[in-house]
Amino acid sequence: MAWYSKYLSIYEKPFSEVPEEVIRSTRERLAALQSDAPLVSIVVIAYNEGKRLASCLWSLSDLSTTYPLEILGVNNNSKDDTEEVYKAFGVKYFNETRLSPGFARQCGLDNSRGKYHFFIDADTFYPPHYVDTMMQTLQKSGVSCVGGFWSYYPDENHSAFGLWLFELIRDTFLYIQHFKRPELCIRGMTFAFNADYARKEKIRTDIRRGEDGSLALSLKKYGRIAFVHNRKARPVTGYGTLGSGNLFSSLLYRARVQLNGISRIFFKKEKYEDSEENLIKPNN
Repeated sequence: MAWYSKYLSIYEKPFSEVPEEVIRSTRERLAALQSDAPLVSIVVIAYNEGKRLASCLWSLSDLSTTYPLEILGVNNNSKDDTEEVYKAFGVKYFNETRLSPGFARQCGLDNSRGKYHFFIDADTFYPPHYVDTMMQTLQKSGVSCVGGFWSYYPDENHSAFGLWLFELIRDTFLYIQHFKRPELCIRGMTFAFNADYARKEKIRTDIRRGEDGSLALSLKKYGRIAFVHNRKARPVTGYGTLGSGNLFSSLLYRARVQLNGISRIFFKKEKYEDSEENLIKPNN
């Protein structure tokens, strides 16, 4: 049985259907993990994640770590019961009414205390040794931030073999790309960094996506972007990032996008231009 199987038992279900025992025991374990003097901040951002946040918090409550940490939440102007989930699990959270991942991430950074900061996505499960495995690399000399790879859980529409093949191809591409353009391989669901450096910068709030990679790019002046390949640091997530369609069509779409000017991945770049559709217009 996969390590995340129990979290799937409540994933995508209304919070009202989460067993009271799961809420109680998870709340107790989360409280036990909290430190008054955290070295590591684990910050979960959520927008309308009422059906998924409980699973994420359940997985975080099972963290096995040697580091003093704090677990915080950011409710990014949700219209569902996301805030009620944070309350039920006893997680300290902040309401960020300006809608965008950038605003939510910045809110979390502004209210955290740890020297090291972990971005956490509410629709994702994290393995028990995730923090310690990432920290082994993050604390190395000359490293400013770390990223990693991630998996999807098999279901009736996505076979285990199909996902294995999809992830193998994707991971191979990301591995090749990370030598010259590591910032393009960063995903917010599996990204951690030295918060002392990040507080000297600003997380971009004017874009719809890419705030994670943009922050990684700005942190390069403080140290390199490292990647963790250990499966102990490999979270499992839902299918929001895959879009509609099956795995094959999703793979073909990504291949067409990446093959257009593929030589770019072999050259470093320090500045990127944003597409018009990715920019958040004022009052939008």
